[in-house]
Amino acid sequence: MILKKQIILAFFSLLLASPLTYGQIFDFSKPDPYKKVFVKTDNFGVSYLQELENALAKIDRDSLKFEVLNDLAYYWHTRNLGTALEFTKKGLELTSEKNNSLWHGRFQITEGSILLRQEKLDLAEAVLKEAKTKVKESDLAFLNTQLGYVYERRGQLGKAADYALESLSLGEKLNDKKAIGLAYSDLSNLLWKQGKFEEGLDYGLKSLSFFEEGNTIDLDYDFTLYVVGNNYLSLQQYDKAMEYYEHSIEIGERYGFYNNLSDVYISLVDLNVYLNHFSEAEAAGKNAIKYAYLLDNAFMLMRSYLAVGELQNQNENYPAAIENIQKSIEVATPNFGDGFFLSKAYKSLGQAYAENEQFEDAFHSINKYDSLNSIVFTAEADQRISQLQTEFNVTQKENTIQLQKTELLQQQTNQNLISLIAGLLFLMLLVLFISFSNNRKKNKLLKIKNKEKEFLLKEIHHRVKNNLEVVSSLLALQTAQIKDPNIISAMKESQNRVYSMSIIHQRLYQNEYLSSIEMKDYFINLGSHILDSFGEEERIKIHYEMPELHLDVDTAVPLGLIVNELLTNSLKYAFPNKKAGEITIDLDKISDHEIQLLVMDNGIGQTEGEPAKGTGFGKNLIDLLTRQLDGTMKVIYTPGTQYFFNFKVDGSS
Repeated sequence: MILKKQIILAFFSLLLASPLTYGQIFDFSKPDPYKKVFVKTDNFGVSYLQELENALAKIDRDSLKFEVLNDLAYYWHTRNLGTALEFTKKGLELTSEKNNSLWHGRFQITEGSILLRQEKLDLAEAVLKEAKTKVKESDLAFLNTQLGYVYERRGQLGKAADYALESLSLGEKLNDKKAIGLAYSDLSNLLWKQGKFEEGLDYGLKSLSFFEEGNTIDLDYDFTLYVVGNNYLSLQQYDKAMEYYEHSIEIGERYGFYNNLSDVYISLVDLNVYLNHFSEAEAAGKNAIKYAYLLDNAFMLMRSYLAVGELQNQNENYPAAIENIQKSIEVATPNFGDGFFLSKAYKSLGQAYAENEQFEDAFHSINKYDSLNSIVFTAEADQRISQLQTEFNVTQKENTIQLQKTELLQQQTNQNLISLIAGLLFLMLLVLFISFSNNRKKNKLLKIKNKEKEFLLKEIHHRVKNNLEVVSSLLALQTAQIKDPNIISAMKESQNRVYSMSIIHQRLYQNEYLSSIEMKDYFINLGSHILDSFGEEERIKIHYEMPELHLDVDTAVPLGLIVNELLTNSLKYAFPNKKAGEITIDLDKISDHEIQLLVMDNGIGQTEGEPAKGTGFGKNLIDLLTRQLDGTMKVIYTPGTQYFFNFKVDGSS
């Protein structure tokens, strides 16, 4: 049996190979570790079932193990009934050992679902009725659905409808949209079998709306698409029928719902016959038989052979029709139980015999059809379903009237509440208006004070700038009295340092921002001044490869001094013999609290470890300012020289 299961799994893996990558189903670090299919994921395939089976050995919590094992059993019943029953029996044994009555009952519901599809209707009924005494109320809607299937298969359509309505009542009581959708689906199918196609279509579409509202795209939703398609087919709305069948096939093939696929392909035989698409009808019949064999389901196999036989009747291939319909009847005996489809089989067989001039056989087949038909389509069953419909409609109307009364009472309550809220809102608005008026006065005073402070700050920056210019002028006057070129150079550098600081204060009182400096504009002004002071505007070009960037004064001043020193150094040493050259300045924000500065030239460069030229004051100043800004410096000695700085800053933008 294990070898058989492995072969089946390997076959499904090839058959259902998909580009989807299935996510992890279990995360045992979480309180709810199981990612349940059709609830928290829709990635359902053989790999999902294999992962469930592999996880069983790792699960130490009984309730979780039972849930996973029950899901394995139930989801396998859409693909192979024998494998599904193996898992079910294992679950029944485990729950008996653990004396867990609730989960034993739930496994019995799954067992009943499998048994009824194996034509063991009496056993299925007994198991389901025993389970009814063990499970919770929330489980009963699904249990009643399975009991309804038992009676439907026996041809007791009125009894089946009773269970469908019981499920509907439970679903409405518990606000279980899945249970409501399933009940409407069952009623739609029963009405279709009764030939009440308009009503059947109405219930089927209602069912789909409840499934979709709950975002439940699963086996039962797929089956309901098939049922709606059947009603459209019976109403001769062939395009709509094809639309719902194709949607059902798409879902069935995606998830491996072989029972639904066999159902739909059986109906597609009939649809394609109506459309005179006989080759498509033949292909649909082969698919129906294929999925019935894979599922190991005699009910599906019987109906598949019947559909092929009816197709051959239409093609006037009566010997082949007789052969296939006889196969259908052979599959169905002795415990088939479904008089509806058996009656159809004998009717089609009688037609084939008559057309093949086997009149005695035709007579016996038609007699058998009449006897089965009279059992299924009794006046009592028809009357019961009509009565149930009426009762249901009356209940719905009473519910609507009660709902309207409740809504009127609610409207009155809402009106009173609205009046109360309106009064409170008026008081709140009055308080807010008074508060707003007071705040407005305060804001006016604050604006006046802010303008006064802004004016004072601008005045301070203006005076600082003027004082720095006075210092620069004094240095210039002193320089004019000096003859030593080295001292003149040092004085000129000092003037440029003072100027680099004075520009910042000039920008602060000229711009709308009093707390920050836009650095690109600042560097352009500084660079132009330094070139002018050295008389190198024509020979040396400075490139400013940086976005607009605002920095606070405490950061801008040291940066300005660093760039001033590096520009001065390049102009003095990088381009000897009147050689033309280029200097690049790039300042970028790396993160909210980090900026990067690059200053490089394409001059003659220097070798690593070469002693500083001049007094070395500029290098010492750069080192000091870099530490002040909590920064790092790296020098790259290439053709030319590159200085990289990283600085920690606050509030750069």
